[in-house]
Amino acid sequence: MNRRQMMQTAAGLGLGVMLPNGLFAQSIKKLEFPPLLDATSSQKFRLRAQAGETQFAERAGTDTLGFNQGYLGPTLRLRTGFTTQAEVENTLDEPMSAHWHGLMVPGESDGGPHQPILPGQTWRPLLPLDQPPATAWYHSHVHGATARQVMYGLAGVLQVTDGRDDERGLPSNYGVDDLTLVLQDRQFDWRGRIKYTPGMHETMNGFLGDTILVNGQIDTAAEVPRGLVRCRLVNGSNSRIYNLWLSDGRPMHLVATDGGFIDQPLPLTKLTLAPGERYEALIDFTNGNDTVLMSDNVNNSPMGGMMGGSGGGAGFAVLPFRIDASLPVRITKMPLHLNSDIPDLIGADATVRRISLDMSMGMGMMMSRSGQQFSINGETFDQKRLNFTVAQNSVERWVVSADMMMHPFHIHGVRFQVVSENGQTPRAQNDGWKDTVLIDGTAELLMQFEKPASATAPFMYHCHILEHEDGGMMGQFSVA
Repeated sequence: MNRRQMMQTAAGLGLGVMLPNGLFAQSIKKLEFPPLLDATSSQKFRLRAQAGETQFAERAGTDTLGFNQGYLGPTLRLRTGFTTQAEVENTLDEPMSAHWHGLMVPGESDGGPHQPILPGQTWRPLLPLDQPPATAWYHSHVHGATARQVMYGLAGVLQVTDGRDDERGLPSNYGVDDLTLVLQDRQFDWRGRIKYTPGMHETMNGFLGDTILVNGQIDTAAEVPRGLVRCRLVNGSNSRIYNLWLSDGRPMHLVATDGGFIDQPLPLTKLTLAPGERYEALIDFTNGNDTVLMSDNVNNSPMGGMMGGSGGGAGFAVLPFRIDASLPVRITKMPLHLNSDIPDLIGADATVRRISLDMSMGMGMMMSRSGQQFSINGETFDQKRLNFTVAQNSVERWVVSADMMMHPFHIHGVRFQVVSENGQTPRAQNDGWKDTVLIDGTAELLMQFEKPASATAPFMYHCHILEHEDGGMMGQFSVA
């Protein structure tokens, strides 16, 4: 087995890979980054949902979906403080949508299940942005088809910028020291075709792949300069939870959560990344040493699993980093402060709302083939039923509890601060603004509803294990 095969096999089987400096220097291909579609000047962009055929590594071609290309989509860059005109054309033979996950926009522009784009149609929403800089993403959100369409590639990354990264001392050279990293897991059959045939077990636990992809590629390494490198980490997997760390023990300095920058870089040796979450971290390569981004095997099963724990073994390789001395070095010193918009909501008089993420078990689970085993507060998602209405600009405290396993919980159209997790101070990585959080037990979330959403174009709240979402663990609310 050569080095390439070892890396691929280890990633697929979840085996531990601890590669010394330079071991993979000549054996792993260079990671490519999604094309950058910069709309900061024009304030307009166009996406085209299309079918394609993609060859992953040395495998045969497989049918895929993408935006403007065969698999995944370009990285969109939008300017906060402006309104951007979007156009999304559907050339597929089935409905799809474009949900701007992490954008604080009105419900009519959100792109959820109430805004499907039919075959041959084009959707033209306006995106008025007044939020802090952040890494968001976009993906199809048609109820009952979200998991499959995202699995086959209908997703991409979205950057909101204010053009002041140089003032903050942050790396900003796209694809050089500012790296967009979409983490996914996929299954392939013996011919190299994507295999997505979820049965009862995969629906209950969420679908897990046997091969790790970064930016839609297998068996690659990120080539980096000998300086500070900014990693925009996006969990685009259907259900896999990553618990990330670096093979040589160096820290990742967290600088941003879902909703934007934190106050100052936070050194972490481990970073949990659940489906739908995004984090930005700085990695220091000034010592000239390569390293490997690793993940623990996180066991998230209601059938006797270890809640919040890791499986056996030393974990698996996600992405090697290797130094390229020819790349320009721009930033070598860690910024001290990021001048962020830190959470400061006051919730003393906030309305308390309790949200229970529920799963059916026993014979009801075993016998169900309708996807109705998932619910919130005992109610399975009904697109015709509005679960509740909140007043615009009101503040609420949501107490969200997870039933039987961990659930990544996402709310459209708002950002929130995590007040507590299981009655304790939140994990350090959750100190900033969030729109998606991993619920392992109970969490308290404090939020203000600034953007309007009508009863015909409401906001969603749901588990971001996509099989659970499609199966009914979702609700909707209006803001008026």
